[in-house]
Amino acid sequence: MNRRVALRIVPAFVLGIMLSVFAFSLVQASGGKEPAPPPAIRMTPPAPVFEEAKRLDELAARRKHVAEAIGPKAVLVLFSGEPRVYANDVDYQFRQENNLFYLTNLNQKLATLVLLPGNSVTPEILFLPRRSPGAETWTGHMYSPQEAAQLSGIKEIWEANEFGPFVSALAKHDAYRPKPENILLSSAQTTGNGSGSDTLFGAAGKNEAALYLLAFPREGESPEYRQEQRFAAAWTKESGFAIQNASPIFSQMRLRKSPMELELMQHAIDISIEAHQRAEAFASQAKWEYEVDAQVAYTFKLRNADNWGYPDIVGCGPNATTLHYEESQGPVQTGQLMLMDVGAEYDHYSADVTRTFPVSGKFSKEQAEIYQIVYDAQEAAAKASKPGASLLTAHNASLEVIKDGLLKLGLITDRDSEQYRTWFMHGNGHWLGMNVHDVGGGARFEPGMTFTNEPGIYVRVDALDNLPRNPANEKFIAAIRPAFEKYKGIGVRIEDDMVITPEGVRWMTAALPRSIADIEAFIAKARRDMR
Repeated sequence: MNRRVALRIVPAFVLGIMLSVFAFSLVQASGGKEPAPPPAIRMTPPAPVFEEAKRLDELAARRKHVAEAIGPKAVLVLFSGEPRVYANDVDYQFRQENNLFYLTNLNQKLATLVLLPGNSVTPEILFLPRRSPGAETWTGHMYSPQEAAQLSGIKEIWEANEFGPFVSALAKHDAYRPKPENILLSSAQTTGNGSGSDTLFGAAGKNEAALYLLAFPREGESPEYRQEQRFAAAWTKESGFAIQNASPIFSQMRLRKSPMELELMQHAIDISIEAHQRAEAFASQAKWEYEVDAQVAYTFKLRNADNWGYPDIVGCGPNATTLHYEESQGPVQTGQLMLMDVGAEYDHYSADVTRTFPVSGKFSKEQAEIYQIVYDAQEAAAKASKPGASLLTAHNASLEVIKDGLLKLGLITDRDSEQYRTWFMHGNGHWLGMNVHDVGGGARFEPGMTFTNEPGIYVRVDALDNLPRNPANEKFIAAIRPAFEKYKGIGVRIEDDMVITPEGVRWMTAALPRSIADIEAFIAKARRDMR
């Protein structure tokens, strides 16, 4: 082991034991109840609870929408996410494929959903692995057919090993009747799908039928939908079914969030807000970035977040100028800024929140100057976000403010050139939902759409060294060198989650302090309360 790494691990291990003992003593002193955080820190509200009938109605409406989109001459096949293994027999944490979860709420490996809108007997079939006591001994509970039906609302459930024969029969336009013992649950009056598939098979006989799969066609190997590509490659081209891409259907559906989805997203955001506040309060006590990151991990587990929506970014000083800095191995120093981009995932919905704050609790003059530009740019983007606008509209609004600010500070000499890209090199935001970078493309804003608003300025210490050497850049470097020396090593990003309303936009992250004055006041109070 590298000695430098080992020296970091030992204090963290000891610190972990001390914190555990301290937390246990607080729990005991409070009669076994979880100790409350300092009053300045906003505790996460209780998780949303939905009426079962309302939840199932929404799932059924989603499946109906997809069925209507593909029509009676088509079939849709959705596979579960593929389990991933490393170190021979250790599984990566399983996460269900988004669109299958969107239609079923099922988190089961090796499940497959088939929609047959033209089948009057079994318009939807769930293929589910049969419960195995031996497997459950090792890896835990599997859904029973009744549990799967209760969660999803799907009443036709066949054992997973019937999927292969079913597909073979489908390609041949044959009626298929599974083995009776493999029909785990059925509401159909007549078992099997053939008697109701005349419309589908008639279309296939005329080469007018369609087989819908996710993310297909695609050149090269898909990083996420490899089993769909394998399935498509093996599909019989003479079947009369043309393979179609189902992804655009789901992209359009998932863009506009229902009230239920917004509640789930808000809970993920609320967990993230508490994590940010705990970390900001603790940061002055930390020696290493990973100690601050531990506050985030603790909060996510404490609030039952399924996972993080993306790897945490916790960077102090110059590390804050790396957009996706994920190591959390640098030192925490009092006079520097700390950038934290962390978001919880709850029930398959992700938050995405960034704050940049001074470790000391007070911004320096130079830090505040950079920060205020980013803050003003974010405000401009929010004002431009309304029905009919777009992510590009918001980006352009923030960009105008950033260019003016960089010109005023002397970090660019021409606001109408591409010079600003040296310090602001990414888009102002992206869609947010079941993925942290969610589906949506270039859609126009409509009420219920959720996205991020995240301008930034990053004065990397090696930025000028990496510019191509040519006369224009040499002149640029000479002109901005004094300003660069003044601000180098400062990285600022502010990121909030927003939902479009009929009137404009609502800040879903409004409870997390954002202005210079509010951040300084929060840190002062939170640290005072901790003492």
